[in-house]
Amino acid sequence: MMKDIFHGLVSADSIFKNKEVLRPSYVPDILPHREKQIKELAAILAPALRGETPSNVFIYGKTGTGKTAVAKFIGKQLVEKGKQLKVNTNFVYINCEIVDTQYRVLQNVANHFIKVWEDRVPFTGWPTDEVYSRLVNAIERTKGVAVIVLDEVDKLKGDEVLYNLSRLNYDLDKARTSIIGISNDLKFTEFLDPRVKSSLGEENLVFPPYSADELCDILGERAKIAFEDGTLEENVIPLCAALAAQEHGDARRALDLLRVSAEIAERNGEKKVTEKHVRMAENKIELDRVKEIVRTLPIQSKIVLMAVIIGEENYEGLTTGEVYNIYKDLCRIGGVNILTQRRVADLISELDMLGIINARVVSKGRYGRTREIEISAPMKIKEVLEKDEAMPNLKNYKPPLQSKLL
Repeated sequence: MMKDIFHGLVSADSIFKNKEVLRPSYVPDILPHREKQIKELAAILAPALRGETPSNVFIYGKTGTGKTAVAKFIGKQLVEKGKQLKVNTNFVYINCEIVDTQYRVLQNVANHFIKVWEDRVPFTGWPTDEVYSRLVNAIERTKGVAVIVLDEVDKLKGDEVLYNLSRLNYDLDKARTSIIGISNDLKFTEFLDPRVKSSLGEENLVFPPYSADELCDILGERAKIAFEDGTLEENVIPLCAALAAQEHGDARRALDLLRVSAEIAERNGEKKVTEKHVRMAENKIELDRVKEIVRTLPIQSKIVLMAVIIGEENYEGLTTGEVYNIYKDLCRIGGVNILTQRRVADLISELDMLGIINARVVSKGRYGRTREIEISAPMKIKEVLEKDEAMPNLKNYKPPLQSKLL
């Protein structure tokens, strides 16, 4: 029976016509409710089609507001129009969450223009000056205009790469460059080196969050291409849009909800996506998000979180002091350095900010003020922590007796 486990799964009728349309990486031909931003960015980059230097741009907005999609959409149109007008235009996209060092950014941009494999810049090992020189020569040979997009630009380690890219035009003679920085952080440029700030911050675009109605339109356009006819109940798209609009108008979350809802329906052998599937998808996505956050926490934060979980299982009205006592025990068991109570309080605040715990300040009268702490995320995070090999073995651990105020 186990010889061909995929037989029934592959041949089964699918709800989807083209699932990739629901991925955040997909750039559609139509971007509803971003016409204003598209026109503004197109106007800024239009000089490239005349062989002139476009202004540098910083694009701001919360996650899922269409920043990347608009930049890629404009980049594609720019290159196509350049071919029509016989003007050499190039578009380079770098995700700085993945490519986050000066060497790697310069290497990736340079290799975009170097077509001969033997001449390409290696993954590591060259002096940065040599990589920069190779980049300048590669762009110069195009005799055109290159638009370089740095998505998640605030994730870059250091200002040096922005400084080097900002001075490219001074070192080019027959070619020109324009830098587009994309960030979720409106205050990002405040912390830049003044030299970088003055040369890069020429134009700013801010992308507002989508409303529930706008998200409905976006999902509706994608659904036409993504799903077979008659596979979505009428209220599915409005519900996905409403849930995503509550979280700062995030189109990515709306798309994820719609896609995961359909995946759940399909796995259950159902032919139609309903409100029930959306609710199930919401829980699954939230759990997956929390699991990923917990999995990538530093070991000290994981131990503090485990201390909170143990405390909540055994105490009523868990306080910072009680969490710290359990935390110290766990560190001793695991042979981990014990941080000060003040530092642990900072880690509790960070976990609170991530939405994994709730830490609210309460008054204890003449005993002063303290924080009562409880888990706000799904309790399955304990399983994630227990699977971590770096965590202490808590098989026979019993927390100290809870202190009581008289």
